[in-house]
Amino acid sequence: MKFDALRSPRYRRFWLGSIGSTGATQLYFVGMAWLVFELSGSALDLGMLGGAMAVPAIIATLAGGLVADRGNRRKVLLITSVLAGVALAILALLDATGLVAVWHVLVIAAVLGLISGFDMPARVSFFPALIEPEQMMSAVALNSILWQGTRMVLPAIGGVLIAVADTSVIFALCTVGFAAMAFILARLQVNPTTGVPAKGDRGLMAALRFIWQERLFAVLIALTWILMFFGTSYVQIMPVFSELLGGGEKGYGLLISATGVGSVAGTLLVGRLQRSANLGRIMLGGALVFALALICFAIVTQNANSLQWAFVGACLFATLASIGGSFFLISSMTVMQLAVPDALRGRVMGIHSITFSLIALGGLVLGPLAELYSPPIAVICGALVVGVSVAAVSAGFPHIWRLDGRKLETPS
Repeated sequence: MKFDALRSPRYRRFWLGSIGSTGATQLYFVGMAWLVFELSGSALDLGMLGGAMAVPAIIATLAGGLVADRGNRRKVLLITSVLAGVALAILALLDATGLVAVWHVLVIAAVLGLISGFDMPARVSFFPALIEPEQMMSAVALNSILWQGTRMVLPAIGGVLIAVADTSVIFALCTVGFAAMAFILARLQVNPTTGVPAKGDRGLMAALRFIWQERLFAVLIALTWILMFFGTSYVQIMPVFSELLGGGEKGYGLLISATGVGSVAGTLLVGRLQRSANLGRIMLGGALVFALALICFAIVTQNANSLQWAFVGACLFATLASIGGSFFLISSMTVMQLAVPDALRGRVMGIHSITFSLIALGGLVLGPLAELYSPPIAVICGALVVGVSVAAVSAGFPHIWRLDGRKLETPS
């Protein structure tokens, strides 16, 4: 694909600087999950960790969208980067001194979730001001590559670091990553990216009304939430799958990295297709591939004791699931970014960004299911919900399959 958005100097600096914060986010996700599993050995506690991250993030995201539309988005990102770094420094200190307990991790996870609830709406509404409209698919894809590329590389490195050192090292590195992002933002000279909502159009209800009236937004956001909550949330209990497969810390890092490999591959493949006549088929077809690959992942891990290639197979299907998921996510996000008015961008895309919190929140469902039945059964249940949801959307809104990327319009 062409990385046209990198031709913008301001976007290029923002993207490069974001490596620090996104890399830190991937690392602390890995570090916290392994630390909790090491302290308790419970899939239920892993689900609680997901809930501790997700619930404050979802609540804060609704307010964060309003802040992003009314305030200076660059300053919001600067403040959230500093606060996240401080929280992780505290966790690193507790871990290094041996004082850390599960409740400490849950509290700091909740704080980080609260911070991310303000960070994400500002982030997704900030970068369009740094590019030209025709660079939107490129920028969305590059943002995804940033997130998924770090998820491809850093969890494997994190697994090795945990094995040879300690999780406290992970949290210390995360502190440095957020500090680097704060430094870049402090020096990034841009025009104030403050949305100016029209009179009578200043509340959250304006964004909800827009989503409801633009029915395509409502359907795509709902389907995205379902994919993440019931499907992608299996990464929240990935330490359990690593144990089933006999992979240990390194295996856990490799399994998470496999999802990153698939996401990057899917992003690169779909990046050229913003103006494809088959954009709708690419989008919903990717969601179906995602669900089927998750079922295969679950079957392989369920039969790990009798399959010599179980670990390789699990990595393969995790990669394939992420390719399909990226096809859906990148395509749907591009459609929405091109159609949303800038005055509502922070709120509308903030509501959409709840997506990323739902990955962790889904652990509250998959964790208890894994304890009650088995982790593979929990994943199969989630994948079936995704598949049924895609079928329902196909039946109720068949025109989405026929969505033509060549007819997408950029808002004035």
